[in-house]
Amino acid sequence: MGARRRTAAARTLLGGTVAAMLAIGLPGAALAADVGDDGGSFPALGALGANYNENLDELDYRELSEARASWVRGFYVLPEADTVPPAESPTIGSIIDAHDRGYRTVLSLKFPKANASFPAPGTDAMATELERLDRVLPLVLGTVDIVTIGNEPFIESLPGQRDQRLNEFYETVARHVIDARAELCGADCATHLYMGALNRLDLPQNRTPAVERFLAFARETPEIEGVDLHPHVPDEARIGAFLDYTLPRLRPDQTFLMTEFSLVWYWQEHMTDPIPPTFAERYGYAPDTQVWEVIGEAIDQPFPSHKWNDLLSESPWFEGKKHLLSDVMGQLRATGRLAVATYGFVQIPSMTSGWSATKAPWLLNSVYASLTVTGRGEAKSAPGYAWIEDFRDLQ
Repeated sequence: MGARRRTAAARTLLGGTVAAMLAIGLPGAALAADVGDDGGSFPALGALGANYNENLDELDYRELSEARASWVRGFYVLPEADTVPPAESPTIGSIIDAHDRGYRTVLSLKFPKANASFPAPGTDAMATELERLDRVLPLVLGTVDIVTIGNEPFIESLPGQRDQRLNEFYETVARHVIDARAELCGADCATHLYMGALNRLDLPQNRTPAVERFLAFARETPEIEGVDLHPHVPDEARIGAFLDYTLPRLRPDQTFLMTEFSLVWYWQEHMTDPIPPTFAERYGYAPDTQVWEVIGEAIDQPFPSHKWNDLLSESPWFEGKKHLLSDVMGQLRATGRLAVATYGFVQIPSMTSGWSATKAPWLLNSVYASLTVTGRGEAKSAPGYAWIEDFRDLQ
């Protein structure tokens, strides 16, 4: 698909988002409607898209169409470039294919440093990091709508290095990406740059000097349009703490992404609850069977959709949160500064491997229960309980 056709498709999708925003009176909608052929400025759109994390190769266009999604997000792990040429990467190939089909796209660049020190600027080790970037950036700049510099820096690092060494590393990477964008596609490049992502800012102990410097760099660097936030929290009210802390530390013209959010820690609190009595009686379980045990059965032998839905809908702790997407998106859109949020779209193998009572139940977040529910005819997987209707409505 040529550049003109790509732009037309993207503007069509953007127009649909803007029309929906105008219909419900969201701030920034009028500005969002005025986007030029080069992508122009990137004001608050308030879009909700599909997040695939490391599994963009699981992208299924039938599912995206059914959910009416127009945005797709995933992340690319930079050391992969040493073993798989980026042009042959399933991640890069999938995000480009989605773009060519008219979807808007977000790609986070992940630098896994949980087991290695950050290289200092000017060293050979830093040169190696930047050389990897140089093999990836020509493939995505000017094509991917948003590139986020970093995935979760304050998790994907050694705890003892979450200080100025983290800042120096990501600032060096960001300046390199900024320079590469200027060289590869000019001042009107259609790819927008964000820094990301920040975690657990609802907890005061995580608002460290390094986080302050991270936000200050984003604020003071004109080419950076905002930051990404990842509030995985035990209570959706805590998302407000992320916004209250972050937004005043950005420029007034900057927006934010929220490419991951969930109540995973709330779900985890209930994994050792007894299953609902009605569910136990209907399906022949002992009354003291715990929730995690039944989920483990679904992992080993996927359930029919109605059985999976019964387990969750009859559990008050889950049923009471079934409008999480609408509640959170209302909160984010009310700021007038949300660019794009994305939500976990499919269950992926890392969510189920080593399943136990203490494993984080990420699989309960997914719009599609691709690993715990039997498939449907030609469709790859069935929608999980609760999320699909609100996801559609929010489009």
